[in-house]
Amino acid sequence: MSSDVIIATHDLNLWYNSTHALQSVSMQVKKNNVTALIGPSGCGKSTLLRCFNRLNDLIDHVRVTGEITLDSENIHRPGTDVVSLRKRVGMVFQKPNPFPKSIYENVAYGPRVHGVRDTKELDRIVEESLRHAALWDEVKDRLSDSALSLSGGQQQRLCIARTLAVGPEVILMDEPCSALDPIATAKIENLIDLLKKEYTVIIVTHNMQQAARVSDYTGFMYLGKLIECGKTSQIFEHPNEELTENYITGRFG
Repeated sequence: MSSDVIIATHDLNLWYNSTHALQSVSMQVKKNNVTALIGPSGCGKSTLLRCFNRLNDLIDHVRVTGEITLDSENIHRPGTDVVSLRKRVGMVFQKPNPFPKSIYENVAYGPRVHGVRDTKELDRIVEESLRHAALWDEVKDRLSDSALSLSGGQQQRLCIARTLAVGPEVILMDEPCSALDPIATAKIENLIDLLKKEYTVIIVTHNMQQAARVSDYTGFMYLGKLIECGKTSQIFEHPNEELTENYITGRFG
């Protein structure tokens, strides 16, 4: 496997009870790139995203077969530390979900859980994470204020800062702009472009224009199958599969 691949799946299948939600998905995710997953509602995009840090483990009656690797290691191998996995592969959800704590404590929470106690070190992590999330200049004078006092777009960037604070390698984003206005969406999209310098980003989006703007690679999913995955320019301009072309041109979906 190429050294620039950070996550790979091979013949990945997932069932919710008897529903075959992911069918033989094989793909590779390259380091320091943005990969977008597109497709109609219910096609398996978010399910696939949650496979990458085993969040589907939290759902009853889920069965997974096939292989998922992170840095060439199978994340389902016996003895895998799932807490450590979710530190390395962070998640930003569709709706901003800050804790009902101060802005500072939202960002410091993860490092504290992982054993950081030194105040100066926590201060450094909080500032650095907020800077990386393009939020520091807006909140540096009110770190003790409730995170719930922030606007929706600021709350989402705070959730990104909270994810960054534990030092992930990969950031998963599930429709991170769906609850935001166009100005807040533009800020998140600009942030995604900055983040890929240091992290690998995988984003689920219904917005094909957004996928075209922010991603380097795009995977098109339909009815639980990965129809094709490639460079975003190729997928949007010269897709190999008729299904992909029909979806991108608005013939269905």
